Amino acid sequence: MSDKALLTLLESAAGYALFEIVAFEEIGSLLEGNKDTVTDLKRFGRAVKLKAFSPFESAQVALENANAISEHAMSDALHNFLEMNLPKKAKKFQLGVIDPGLATAISDGLGVSCRSDDTIREIMRGCRLHLETFVKGLEGGAAAKAQLGLGHSYSRSKVKFNPARSDNMIIQSIALLDQMDKDLNTFAMRVREWYSWHFPELKDIVKDNIMFARAAAYIQDKGSICASGEGVEDKMPGLIEICGDEEIAKAVVAAAKTSMGMDCSPLDMVNIVNFTQRMVKLAEFRKNLSNYLTEKMSVVAPNLSALIGDTVAARLISKAGSLTNLAKAPASTVQILGAEKALFRALKTKGNTPKYGLIYHSTFIGRADAKNKGRISRYLANKCSIATRIDSFSDEPSRLYGEKLREQVEERLKFYETGAAPRRNVDVMEEVAKQLKTDGDDEEMADVETPKKKKKKDKKRKTDDEDSDEEMESPKKKSKSETPKSEKKTPKSEKKSAKKEKKSDKKSDKKKKKRKSSGGD
Repeated sequence: MSDKALLTLLESAAGYALFEIVAFEEIGSLLEGNKDTVTDLKRFGRAVKLKAFSPFESAQVALENANAISEHAMSDALHNFLEMNLPKKAKKFQLGVIDPGLATAISDGLGVSCRSDDTIREIMRGCRLHLETFVKGLEGGAAAKAQLGLGHSYSRSKVKFNPARSDNMIIQSIALLDQMDKDLNTFAMRVREWYSWHFPELKDIVKDNIMFARAAAYIQDKGSICASGEGVEDKMPGLIEICGDEEIAKAVVAAAKTSMGMDCSPLDMVNIVNFTQRMVKLAEFRKNLSNYLTEKMSVVAPNLSALIGDTVAARLISKAGSLTNLAKAPASTVQILGAEKALFRALKTKGNTPKYGLIYHSTFIGRADAKNKGRISRYLANKCSIATRIDSFSDEPSRLYGEKLREQVEERLKFYETGAAPRRNVDVMEEVAKQLKTDGDDEEMADVETPKKKKKKDKKRKTDDEDSDEEMESPKKKSKSETPKSEKKTPKSEKKSAKKEKKSDKKSDKKKKKRKSSGGD
């Protein structure tokens, strides 16, 4: 152990505690592997003393400090606590902190020498174990309750709601949508079979399952639409509204008059009607869920949904697990996503691998010829990968990239059919970038306040002033053009001319000397 005093910082759910090591001999036994010093309260109490404790004012303050510690940052509460209770001379002590990242933050913020090693961890284990004994008011399970409450609030804060990245809602929605399609199909078959015992002709007239269920729930007893007279409800207008066609409604009424179905008791009819009404409500919920999925996809993955549609895009995200996982996957993985069984079967039997998975349900592959299905699926998977990465990693995604990528796939289909060369991907991306830039500039210009309209006299004055300014500028330009080029000498040209003059002077001096020497001879 060093000669410096040793203090340890304990971060608990109840508050911050500062302990002082008073018996280094007892603590020194920790280095030798003797763990009884920590678990024995008497021996640990002789070695460690509580110097200060600062409880958190509320659960919100505790959560803020826990978040700061998890990010290896020193909060204001911790800064004030250490500043008040640590000795003024930093050279005479060391502060033990269990988290090395927090130790670095404290050392940088307060200039204190910090350490975090195995000895500090053992001391902190003992402090945490005997905290209820050191601090009054934490007896009777108060510390455990504080830890439980802080744990719940901390975990809740980590699971944050992000409307732009709520792909989990898309995964659950598309799974529920697929399940509801199966259930509605099963229920429709059951309604047709059940109600056909009473009115068998209706299933031949009304083909749509949901329309059949609505008509059955509205008609109930087939004799009610044939009855006439005072006090009898006329069901013809409601039947026309359900069927959407007056001719179909008249055919239903005519079939009811000559129906060969059996009569049902009131109790049986009540059960049939209840089931059909339940199915109609389920169909309405399915429609609302589909609209919800469309809106959610326009926020989370607008480019991918614009490229291949909301349903196929949602299935791809669901299969990958999240939008980020789908963005990280290569285009070859996106191409066969959903066809894992066929892929592994082909690898096992050494056969042909599948050409497409979930993207087969997009309209592009169905429109392509048989020989071009594999080529267009590979191209479409490439564009899906680009659109997914734009949606996942851009701050403000828009549908422009998805729409342009869709146009590229259309051009590729035409290329396979007619041979017309499609545009290059670089040119298309540059076009979208320019369009987004112009849209952003237009929005900035719209945000600027437009000045108020002035009177016509002011406009005339402006035009007169502009004309006068133009007249004043024209002679200036002429005067500039009239100046000779010889007058416009740059500094470099002046230097060159000066050097030439010096050389000529030297040559003339040499000639004079030669003449003098020849005359003397």
